[in-house]
Amino acid sequence: MQWNRKDLLELYDLTPEEIELILDTAAEFKKVSQRRVKKVPALRGKTVVNFFVEPSTRTRVSFELAEQRLSADIVNVQASASSLLKGESLLDTIKNIESLQVDLVVMRHSAPGAQAFIARHLNCGVINAGDGAHGHPTQALLDIFTIREKLGRIKDLKVTIVGDILHSRVARSNMWGLLKLGAHVTFAGPSTLVPREFEEVGVRVCHNLDEAVADADVVNMLRIQHERQTLGFFPSTGEYSRFYGLKEETLKKMKKDVLVMHPGPINRDVELASSVADGEHSVILEQVTNGLAVRMAVLYLVAGCVKK
Repeated sequence: MQWNRKDLLELYDLTPEEIELILDTAAEFKKVSQRRVKKVPALRGKTVVNFFVEPSTRTRVSFELAEQRLSADIVNVQASASSLLKGESLLDTIKNIESLQVDLVVMRHSAPGAQAFIARHLNCGVINAGDGAHGHPTQALLDIFTIREKLGRIKDLKVTIVGDILHSRVARSNMWGLLKLGAHVTFAGPSTLVPREFEEVGVRVCHNLDEAVADADVVNMLRIQHERQTLGFFPSTGEYSRFYGLKEETLKKMKKDVLVMHPGPINRDVELASSVADGEHSVILEQVTNGLAVRMAVLYLVAGCVKK
């Protein structure tokens, strides 16, 4: 099939075929990073602006490196050094950037829906690199890519996502992508962070960790997002770790070939014991590696649909 969207905003918007197209394209681009010369001219002559209004390490570096390997021209804009601090609106800032004839804007913002709002007003492409607690499509795509690469499929797999679901854009994007490709999704964590409302879209909700991971093929552990919490959702970090942290004793009760994932950054010995994070079941660093290929694929496909 052909890609025909000028933006990538959320996996909820995509068909299963479009998600598979991104994954298949990423598999081809992963080969580029295995060459001696890790570069292709796919985006030569294209200009990409990375506009990050929230802090980022993995996503920002991964996008920038993906752009370099596709031979794009790159401009990095930090909100702390932009006219936003002078009172200029987000839309005015981005419209001025677009007027410099850029082709793509990769954007992270703390406000849910910020990228969708901006995309409606721009002719250039917009890629969502995370918007508040709403969505993080490229993270979900790299997670799904890693699962497919390791286990050979997504359909009928049991994937458990554990932690701060309420504030997690990663959980929401993973949910939509996994469900569309036929996986069975479980959300697990304390009841204050995993509301039952998710059952309405076909997710199993569980508040007991042992029960949630017992038959899982994949367990994706999430960070507690203190920066998005305004209330006390659990008594203490120690209490949370006791009941919902993934430790060796829990791992021993799980499937022998279970995959352990984490989108990062890890709070070691809180959501994930160090021995598990670094153990034989962990594919955390492979997720990071695959993020490069997935973001190359997204940039390539979206750039091909931008009309200038």
